[in-house]
Amino acid sequence: MFADLTVSRLEKQTTAMAFKENNKPVALITGSRKGIGLGIALELASSGFDMVLNGSSAIDSAIDAMGKVKAAGARVRYIQTDISNSKDRDRLIAETQDSFGRLDILVNNAAVAPLVREDILKANEQSFDRLISINLKGPYFLTQLAANWMILQKKEDPNRDPKIINVSSISAYTASPLRGDYCISKAGISMMTALFAARLAEYGIGVFEIRPGIVATDMTAPVKDRYDPLIRKGLTPIRRWGQPADIGKAVAAIALGYFPFSTGEVFNIDGGFHLRIL
Repeated sequence: MFADLTVSRLEKQTTAMAFKENNKPVALITGSRKGIGLGIALELASSGFDMVLNGSSAIDSAIDAMGKVKAAGARVRYIQTDISNSKDRDRLIAETQDSFGRLDILVNNAAVAPLVREDILKANEQSFDRLISINLKGPYFLTQLAANWMILQKKEDPNRDPKIINVSSISAYTASPLRGDYCISKAGISMMTALFAARLAEYGIGVFEIRPGIVATDMTAPVKDRYDPLIRKGLTPIRRWGQPADIGKAVAAIALGYFPFSTGEVFNIDGGFHLRIL
């Protein structure tokens, strides 16, 4: 048993050394086993980034995602963490350092829906606290950790071009009284983007917000029958569901440096939902 553990440790150390020697830019994407997060990972892998995938579930649930990301050209590691937990956030950054030795892109994508859609006149604190801890507090303090490490990397190598990309939602400005906690969390992500963009500009670290619309994922599957006819009737001027790849392409454009004179920018990837059409 001891021998097996020793071999396991040696394999991990060897893998980490190989990752570091490869020296490709590295992206860390939270909530990336499936859905929008996986769509982002696949686009970044195709764009030349190595990858840290992250989720709260065990690695067995991420095997398929890891295989797809590897096939797209990336070296990949999956790190299981609960981003609402301080020690887990510390470990996520520490293990990224150990594995790759660098972090170029942080994508704050992990988020949960309310356990139950509840009228805001009846909603309870327990549900609110859970959702806000995952959707807002976790990204806020993970960004703090990542930003401080990125600042150090910039001092060591001014040519580095790190970025932080936050995935919010049209719910940041669209009131849904049956899921007020979710709307508040996404509105908070918008302000978080502005705050970190202002603070990190002096270090040359861009911070951006991706604002998806109605995207086909496991989270939106329960409301598909509701939205299908609304989309056909023009709820979104581009009359189709968004796909995770749509979000991934926008993130990749930012990560590749196509907006060098921008920070704090909001990218609406929503089929035109944000347009106010009479």
